[in-house]
Amino acid sequence: MNKHFLSDTTVLLGRSLRHIARSPDTIITTAIMPIAFMLLFVYVFGGAIETGSDSYVNYLLPGILIITIASGISYTAIRLFLDIQGGIFERFQSMPIARSAVLWAHVLTSLVANLISLVVVLGVALAMGFRTGAGALGWLAVAGILALFTLALTWLAVLPGLTAKSLDGASAFAYPLIFLPFVSSAFVPTESMPGPVRAFAEHQPVTAIVNGIRALFTQQPVGTDIWTALAWCVGILVVAYLFATISYRRRIF
Repeated sequence: MNKHFLSDTTVLLGRSLRHIARSPDTIITTAIMPIAFMLLFVYVFGGAIETGSDSYVNYLLPGILIITIASGISYTAIRLFLDIQGGIFERFQSMPIARSAVLWAHVLTSLVANLISLVVVLGVALAMGFRTGAGALGWLAVAGILALFTLALTWLAVLPGLTAKSLDGASAFAYPLIFLPFVSSAFVPTESMPGPVRAFAEHQPVTAIVNGIRALFTQQPVGTDIWTALAWCVGILVVAYLFATISYRRRIF
């Protein structure tokens, strides 16, 4: 690893964060859609959905947090695509900086931007009546799962950012990820779903992650959900990181 990797990454991270600070509409846009879904489901559909929970917003919030992350990582692909199209990558290659620092700066920017969006969504949920008895360890566990999931999806977003032929193509990959929570336990219990849909819902990553976060919020035993969630996050992260770094090397060499 280049001995200047950390300092180079820090400098490039500051550059990306300044871009976000000058265009806060990206974070606002990222937070608006999950908040709109939360308002719609709690105040329009919530009374018709039987979840066995005292508060539907408590049941719903873990899935909304996943949608927030899925919405936010599309901007990682967009920012990366725009840097490539603008020729900034070629300029960086002519400088004595660690080449991997360019990707890591975008990844860390995604983590920071998504953290801000998650805090905004959580604040709205609290205003809507979300309450939890989770202690400090429970909150740390939730934060860790969300951070790991964000990191995994961000490296997944790097792939279209590097390989897309158009701006729409760079961002379109996020649409299936946003839809995935709707076929999970995020909004309704999987027991109410038809057979094939239930089988898919119970064996896809979002359900395990949502169930794990929900158990932590409600101080219930997490069972195997937490380990399944971690396995999915780590698996996606490893595969996405490997393919992203391969694509990056092909792009710059």
